Amino acid sequence: MTRRILILGAAGRDFHHFNVACRDNADVEVVGFTATQIPNISDRRYPPELAGERYPDGLPIFPEDEMEAVIADKGVDAVVFAYSDVRHTHVMHLAARAVAVGASMEVPATPLLESSKPVVAITAVRTGAGKSQTARKARTLLAERGLSVGVVRHPMPYGDLYRQRVQRFATYGDLAEHQTTIEEREEYEHHLEAGSVVYAGVDYAAILAMAQEENDVVLWDGGNNDLPFFRPDLWICVADPHRPGHSMEYWPGEANLRAADVVVINKIDTAEAEDVEKVEANIAELNPGAVVIRAESPVTLSDPDAVAGKRVLVLEDGPTITHGGMPYGAGVVAAQQNGAAELIDPRPFAVGSIAATFDKFPHIGSVLPAMGYGDEQMDELRQTIAAAAPDVVLVATPIDLARLLELDDIPAVRATYALSELGSPTLGDVLADIG
Repeated sequence: MTRRILILGAAGRDFHHFNVACRDNADVEVVGFTATQIPNISDRRYPPELAGERYPDGLPIFPEDEMEAVIADKGVDAVVFAYSDVRHTHVMHLAARAVAVGASMEVPATPLLESSKPVVAITAVRTGAGKSQTARKARTLLAERGLSVGVVRHPMPYGDLYRQRVQRFATYGDLAEHQTTIEEREEYEHHLEAGSVVYAGVDYAAILAMAQEENDVVLWDGGNNDLPFFRPDLWICVADPHRPGHSMEYWPGEANLRAADVVVINKIDTAEAEDVEKVEANIAELNPGAVVIRAESPVTLSDPDAVAGKRVLVLEDGPTITHGGMPYGAGVVAAQQNGAAELIDPRPFAVGSIAATFDKFPHIGSVLPAMGYGDEQMDELRQTIAAAAPDVVLVATPIDLARLLELDDIPAVRATYALSELGSPTLGDVLADIG
């Protein structure tokens, strides 16, 4: 009998799972998706142009908190869990909710598409572990050998899903043309600065076809701690000793760690020695055959003197500080290292969705998470910064967010960070056979 399923997602792997495993599969009937984590992505519709002939009206996208009602109303046999960066207990709580109303719970392996070109996958145990700088360095090392590298980014389809089916970013003008959000720019722009073309969207079979046609190597740049969508020839997982136990506590980060060929232990320069040892012990237990690279991510300020002795508002990477669970990030480290007199607590000044973010994630410290899923949130960031009246804003996001926010009347300093291996092996060593 045809099984009726509901796919639980966050506008990413859920769509990929549907496209590859369900759209043309007569054994299942998908009744819709649920959405969480990202604002303004529920109450949309997966368009009929992408849903295929079996779903001529497309598919609804429900808020996840309506899961039980959807199961009952649509006669759902099973819910399929298809998003990332959550505790194992979170997954099982959803399973309990589904089972309580008569549906089973499935946590399937991600369908892996086969590439005609070598694939290097950069994944992580948690969001904010350092995938970006690892991916940048891997791309640079491959390019130095004369290889063209196409960077394929994990989905971030927060707008018109049909228009975002296949996206190719080669210039900053492409970012504007596709009306990218801050969150998207943070993941794409640093690759453009390095000279890479970035591919993203919704239909990853079509995206892979384009990327492998135009490049010698495909570099998968994962989102959150999610799994790759392409079968890797080299699977790299980045671990964060600031969260040493998370390799065994979060989905699907543990799967990444277990499956990886290479594990990069990042941020050794700012972590406690015993926490680094805990990560090493976790790797030895979960994946004893992995190659282990020890690395640091030193932070550089565009103008260190502008921070010394000043009242500083630190603007940190949003996902790292919110569902990544970190109370602070690289910006706080840089501010303290460069003699800031005070770190301004932005919470009393937060407005709108920014205030709601602090309420939702009470672990956040005296930093401002760079939430940027649309023009309204950008404006609320500006209002919050202006109300805090800092001497200087320290921008520790992957892009120059001060430029996008147009903080003309408030000085801003940018923090950047890069991966630096300690001893051997190095990324160059493990990438030597690629290409």
